[in-house]
Amino acid sequence: MPVWDDLVGQEKVSEQLDAAARDADALVTAVAAAAPLPETSKMTHAWLFTGPPGSGRSTAARAFAAALQCVSPDRALGGSPGCGFCDGCHTSLIGTHADVEIVRTDLLSIGVKETRDLVRRAQMSPATGRWQVIVMEDADRLTEGAGNVLLKAVEEPAPRTVWLLCAPSLEDVLPTIRSRCRHLTLRTPPVAAVADILVRRDGIEPDVAAVAARATQGHVGRARRLATDPSARERRAAVLKLPLRVDDVGGCLKAAQELIDAASEDAKQMAEEIDAKETEELKAALGAAQGGRMPRGTAGVMKELEDKQKRRRTRTQRDSLDLALIDLTAFYRDVLALQFGTSRALANTEMQDTLERLARGTTPETTLRRIEAIAACREALDRNVAPLLAVEAMTMALRAG
Repeated sequence: MPVWDDLVGQEKVSEQLDAAARDADALVTAVAAAAPLPETSKMTHAWLFTGPPGSGRSTAARAFAAALQCVSPDRALGGSPGCGFCDGCHTSLIGTHADVEIVRTDLLSIGVKETRDLVRRAQMSPATGRWQVIVMEDADRLTEGAGNVLLKAVEEPAPRTVWLLCAPSLEDVLPTIRSRCRHLTLRTPPVAAVADILVRRDGIEPDVAAVAARATQGHVGRARRLATDPSARERRAAVLKLPLRVDDVGGCLKAAQELIDAASEDAKQMAEEIDAKETEELKAALGAAQGGRMPRGTAGVMKELEDKQKRRRTRTQRDSLDLALIDLTAFYRDVLALQFGTSRALANTEMQDTLERLARGTTPETTLRRIEAIAACREALDRNVAPLLAVEAMTMALRAG
């Protein structure tokens, strides 16, 4: 099964990457054989994958990395790199290939120190593979200083190093970096395509897959979680009840607090197991006896880990809260669709009676103001406004209409 099969609804991008992988394979083969290099090539040293959340930016980057490392013998017979079965493809896809570095962060940003480490690695020749590939899944989280460090590496790349950067949009990356990258834009996958891959890859029942794909409007990762995690479905159902609970000031404030509490609990559950494992591993590495005291001079290292875990919980809470706000936006988008009488499929068909009641009782102008209030809340959270204050302001705006 070719690695491109993982790209849901991205046929054009798959074709471009496949052509580049063929040229990259020819380039390495020509160098190894001391043959003349091809005059034209669709391959380049830096790529920028952009697209909305759930479009599969990191999936596309990983698939391309696998194709670049493909060692299938079928290539000699004219086959396309990226078979999905050979050792190069398999280890690249699961993240264990020696020459494929997958960079993601659980924190709010990627700093200068981490980026310098990557740049040093990028200057090395491939250890076992055909290319040295750096996949940065959160390029939009680079600090300004880190971006300037990365710029130097992108401007003067090593001969067989490839940078694969992922970000939601071009504006999320420094202009000096994006001008030196080949740009690929991914689209939101069709709902039907997402439902199909949930059935084929995850063995999910077709009806459940269809509901999850429709509810998440083509976001593959969220659809998979919604289809497989009962607690995720419960949290989403609770969020979609919020529009019915903002009839008075007390209801607004209570709904806001519950939304924050739910995001905090979600972050806590996700962090507890990871934090405990990290702490124990670090203690063991520092030479602490089982259940004993830490050696002298290690307090600073432990404090650094605690700070990192705290920043990660903050990001996880914000991500969970933002997901709830996206679900709320989809709810009011359905209300607006009914008010305009559009035939476009609703995301929340299981709540059609509630949606129709709200659509009849309000105007499109009111619904648009409510959608704008949710967008304003998301922007406030991005500016580090206290989450409770931002959500309270939103719920009061939802009540006012």
